[in-house]
Amino acid sequence: MLDHIDTGYEDRFDFPLRTEPPELTYLLATMPRAGSTYFSHVLWRSGCLGAPLEYLNFLPASPYGFAAGSPRAQQELWRSLLHRRCSPNGVFGLKAFPAQLQELDGSNPALLRDVLATIVPRDRVRRVVFLRRRNKVAQAVSFARAAMTGIWRKEQEGINQAPPDYSQHLVKSAEREIAVQENAWSHMFRDLRIEPLSVWHEDVLADPTEAAQQVADYLGVTIDPASSLKVPEIRKQSQGDSQSWIDQFSRSRGA
Repeated sequence: MLDHIDTGYEDRFDFPLRTEPPELTYLLATMPRAGSTYFSHVLWRSGCLGAPLEYLNFLPASPYGFAAGSPRAQQELWRSLLHRRCSPNGVFGLKAFPAQLQELDGSNPALLRDVLATIVPRDRVRRVVFLRRRNKVAQAVSFARAAMTGIWRKEQEGINQAPPDYSQHLVKSAEREIAVQENAWSHMFRDLRIEPLSVWHEDVLADPTEAAQQVADYLGVTIDPASSLKVPEIRKQSQGDSQSWIDQFSRSRGA
């Protein structure tokens, strides 16, 4: 858990409590180190696109780690989120990684069925925003370094922290894992006959307002500037010697 850091999962960031279920739901499908935390907060900040965070992350160190190992607590949490993390216009978003759905399939299949029935319902248009990153080498390097150091956010960085030693093995492993997760999403979209909206991390960084508008247009939602919210800031992590890792890995592949 990240102490003394506003992660966005705190109760004080809830929307006004709704008595009715969401009118429109969507999935923000992504992979590690594709900029999904930043993008989810861009969408949330609009005040009209829900707050698509990782509500299925029950790892012990996560904000919802209190529900780890308790299917009942997880189901109760999910039901409450549908009413307090739904924007006033009735929109609810969920950010997820394939591994989280796979974990639920084994540990809490009843909740997984509820989640899928809500987020990608069979009786309505299924809406999925597929966030990816064009620069796969940079993504793999970022994933490998975060896994090695345990540093996933800017706030975790130490002032005198020594840079990690380059590991070609870890970058290759990260590259494979990203590909596996991206393929898992593609198979799911094909099986469920979903045509997602493709969004690229690099485009989000270049123009976050336009990226949010693309999602709104895809969902058929009007963004009201008066609904804009103040949400926790997602600060860009220091690059350190990441470029050196990228150069070394690129050379190793003959790029």
